[in-house]
Amino acid sequence: MSLVVDIHHHVIPDFYWEASNIDGDAAGGITPPRWSLDGAIAFLDEAGIDAAVASISTPGVHFGDDAGARKLAREVNEYLAGIKRDRPDRFGAFAVLPLPDVEGALDQIAYALDVLELDGVSVFTNAGGSYLGDDRFDPIFAELQRRGAVVFVHPNASPDPIAHTLGLPDSLLDYPADTSRAIAKLHYSNTFARTPDVRYLFVHAGGTIPFLASRFAIVDEMNVIPGAEERGTFAETLPRLHWDTASAFSDPVLHMLRSVAGLENVAFGTDYPYPHDAISIAGLRQVESTAELDDDERRGVLGGSAARLLPRLAREKSTA
Repeated sequence: MSLVVDIHHHVIPDFYWEASNIDGDAAGGITPPRWSLDGAIAFLDEAGIDAAVASISTPGVHFGDDAGARKLAREVNEYLAGIKRDRPDRFGAFAVLPLPDVEGALDQIAYALDVLELDGVSVFTNAGGSYLGDDRFDPIFAELQRRGAVVFVHPNASPDPIAHTLGLPDSLLDYPADTSRAIAKLHYSNTFARTPDVRYLFVHAGGTIPFLASRFAIVDEMNVIPGAEERGTFAETLPRLHWDTASAFSDPVLHMLRSVAGLENVAFGTDYPYPHDAISIAGLRQVESTAELDDDERRGVLGGSAARLLPRLAREKSTA
């Protein structure tokens, strides 16, 4: 039986809920049900998912105070490590970093990966209005490159106040756009080029990137952004990036991903618990049955790509 992995699976322990949902203002404009570990495992069982890679979602851990962010990041990461330790057959975990605090983030990379032995790190597209690829974050990416780390990139709310005047949830339009901004910044700042051993995983099929890839190609051909000799073209970068299917499991999205990046690095994700369980399970059934994928591609999306990123997951299934 093929491995099925949910690589985009959020946890919301009570202490994090209280810290992040100030005055009931849920991040993204969608309030999830109160979370429990037992409920998460019941969801995995109902859906037929072997393992999930846990992370926290937007807004992360930094709410304006470096000391508070460091404390909350450590608490979250120790919680994630506990889940992984207690149920290694069902969970992996991505550590959160207290960006934009660079020193605190470097400390947490060492603690989370060396001591807690988490599977990678999660970062958000922008931190306090500074996007991934900003040179202030160069020490972070140098360290992630040294380690050849897996980096899970999740959208954050746009720092542009105009983006919040439409009266719409951030998760509808802003999150895909913010992911695309971060990818563009990482590429054209040459951060991707300087971190060839980092394994980047972008959620929601990379936001609007499948649609915009041809525009990147035009900009590259026109050579209007300095540094092209170092970074190469975006088309050359695309195949080394990884993508998940959370809220992006329809046939047109899978078709576009194949055409612009290939499906070898596409992994299944649910975004649990933010969509209703029925929506997440329907997304899995879509991937399991769609004619857009052949059998090898289906096995890759459902679990093979995740197992290449995190080989421990496949080992745990084989010994279960």
